[in-house]
Amino acid sequence: MQNLHAALKAANLNVQVTTAVSLQVLGVSSPPSSGAFSDSAAAIMGPITKFLADNQSPLMINVYPYFAHVSDPKNIRLDFALFNQKGDSMTDGDLKYTNLFDAMVDATYAALEKAGGATVGIVVSESGWPSAGNGDFTTIGNAQTYVNNLVAHVSSGMGTPKRPGKSVETYLFAIFNENLKPAGAEQNFGLYYPDMSEVYHVDFSSKE
Repeated sequence: MQNLHAALKAANLNVQVTTAVSLQVLGVSSPPSSGAFSDSAAAIMGPITKFLADNQSPLMINVYPYFAHVSDPKNIRLDFALFNQKGDSMTDGDLKYTNLFDAMVDATYAALEKAGGATVGIVVSESGWPSAGNGDFTTIGNAQTYVNNLVAHVSSGMGTPKRPGKSVETYLFAIFNENLKPAGAEQNFGLYYPDMSEVYHVDFSSKE
């Protein structure tokens, strides 16, 4: 990252340099205000955070409420993961969370702050929900609900409880189902089948 930044600067190109990470870099993520990088990740995330802060670049993170839900469905409710909150919201001090996506993003903001990156922004480089491959967790209905609710949520510009009004730039994974991956949920994150027919429809004009 440092070498690429130096090369771009030498070429008089004003291009931001960043990297994408899995949220496995977090050792603590709940409640969001307790978010912190794990001991094993901190050795590299500390210098990365400093680089991003010094160069006003965001951190890119892959946010998958699906994986959190399937790993602990008893405590991480489906409605909370799908933006379909029906019960009590998660309370973290003065902040209330009605969906897991915001909680995961804000846990990363908290981790960045603890690592000296209070000014570092976040871009969600991947998020999605598989439509098949893992029983009742991966129905087309669940995938369509998550993706459409995610699009509406981030399009609203409302931000997260920790960063209200700060839009979260977000990229969906993925355009196509990937039939060359091993059988299972990993094959089925696409909005389209390999023959280019829709798995389900996404309303990219929707607003919350």
